[in-house]
Amino acid sequence: MEHKNPWMKYDYWNDEIEILKSIINTTELVETKKWGGIVYTINNKNTIGIGAFKNYFALWFFNGVFLKDENAVLVNANEGVTKALRQWRFTSKDDINEKLILSYIKEAITNEKSGKAIKPSKKEKIVSDFLANELQLDSNLSNAFEKFTLSKQNEFLEYIETAKQEKTKISRFEKIKPMILNQIGLNDKYR
Repeated sequence: MEHKNPWMKYDYWNDEIEILKSIINTTELVETKKWGGIVYTINNKNTIGIGAFKNYFALWFFNGVFLKDENAVLVNANEGVTKALRQWRFTSKDDINEKLILSYIKEAITNEKSGKAIKPSKKEKIVSDFLANELQLDSNLSNAFEKFTLSKQNEFLEYIETAKQEKTKISRFEKIKPMILNQIGLNDKYR
């Protein structure tokens, strides 16, 4: 079974996507696949992505917040959540203006080369008295837990601490205990 690209939910934008790809391919960006989608990079930094949806196809600029956007074509696809990413949505071939698209792409490349980026904010350290207690009671479990990276440890901590009831914490702990002992991260199956 062929793996379906999650950014290409609809097949009727294929010609338009090829036009966008041909425009991008005139630049120094390198096409790659990430998260099942088409991403263009420079110096291994994500710069542009392409996607197709029901009502539009889009270019998105990973650090689009830094683009001047003098033509007001960029939108924040997830206001309040997305900090840097900006989309340029198209609804027909007629919307594709190669010269204008290239000017945005060149600016994005320049910004990427100069290192413009929003640094992710650090999350508060997650504390779980429940998990800390369980780790104290079992040295094998504690040693196994310490072998995980900090981010994977935080996934386990958050999983336990988001439970509202004690019985849910207990059932979640029973689920993750063998995972920890076998060095399987909580979200490894999704990576």
